[in-house]
Amino acid sequence: MNLRDLQYLVAVADTRHFGNAAEQCFVSQPTLSGQIKKLEDELGVTLFERTRRSVETTPTGDAIVSQAKLILEQADALRHLAASHQDPLVGPLRMGVIPTLSPYLMPLILKPLQKQYPQMKLVLSEELTDTLITRLNKHEIDAALLATPVENPNLESMPLFNEPFWFVHPRNHPLSKKKSITQADLDGADLLLLTEGHCLAEQAMKACHIKNRCSQGDMADLRAASLETLLQMVAAGLGSTLLPALASKTASARDKGLIARQLQLPDTYRQVSLVYRHSFPRRQALEAFAKIILENLPDTVSPLNTL
Repeated sequence: MNLRDLQYLVAVADTRHFGNAAEQCFVSQPTLSGQIKKLEDELGVTLFERTRRSVETTPTGDAIVSQAKLILEQADALRHLAASHQDPLVGPLRMGVIPTLSPYLMPLILKPLQKQYPQMKLVLSEELTDTLITRLNKHEIDAALLATPVENPNLESMPLFNEPFWFVHPRNHPLSKKKSITQADLDGADLLLLTEGHCLAEQAMKACHIKNRCSQGDMADLRAASLETLLQMVAAGLGSTLLPALASKTASARDKGLIARQLQLPDTYRQVSLVYRHSFPRRQALEAFAKIILENLPDTVSPLNTL
C-alpha cells in the first residue's frame, strides 16, 4: 500500500466512476482498476460495489476512505512543511466562506494577508453552510468562516466577531421618520428575507426575535437568493430587510435611496467563527488568517478573539 493507491481510492469514492477517477489521476483505467483490486486484496475487504451503471462505496469502504483522506492530508502537510523549512504559513490554505459574508469581508483582508504572509496562498470557496461543513468533513477544504454554531465532534470553532444586524429600508418607508427601531416595529415590518437554505434568514429572525416569515399577502412570495437581489428589491420599494453589518455598508453606499440603520436592540447580531477539523495540522496558519481578519475589521462589528 502506498499514497498513490490511497489517491486512487479517494478519486473513485468521490467520482463514483473508475473512468473519471483514472482521468483525474492521469492514469489509464486498467491501471487504476488493478491497483484498487490489489488494495482490496491486501486489506482483505471489498471497498466498492460495482455494477454496469454505478460504483458505490461499501460501509467498510466508507470508513477506509475517510481514513485515507486523513492520511493524504497529513502527507500533504509534511510536503509543505519540508518545502517551507517547517513553516506552516507557507502553502495553500483552502478556505470556505458563506455567501452572505465573503463579498464583504474578503475585500478587507486579501491585500493585508498577501502583504503580511506572501507565501500563504488562499484558495476560496463560496458556498452555503451545509455544503461547507460537508466539504470540511471530506477534507476538501481546510477551514470555513461560518455564522452558524456547529455541533460536530470532529470540528472545532474559533469565534472571531459578533456582527450586528442593521435595518434597511427605502427613504420613503413608513419607519423612516422614527429615531429608533423597536421590536414592535420589526414585528410589523414588511421584511424581505433570503430563500430557505441561507442560514442568514433564520439567524436574522432568531436574533431579532421574529417568530414567523410572512405567510400571506404580496410579501409571502418574495424571496431572494442573494443579498444583492434583496437590496434591489428593497430599492424598488417592495419592502425592508435585515442585513449583517458588513453588508449594510453596501446598502449605505448605494445611490438608490436606501437607508441602513443600526438596531439598538439587545442580542441582534450573528457570531462569525472560523471552523476547522481537530486533525488539521497547520493551526498556526489558521491563527495567522484569523489575526488578519481581527486586525482589519471595521468598527461596526465587535471582535471576540485576541490572538
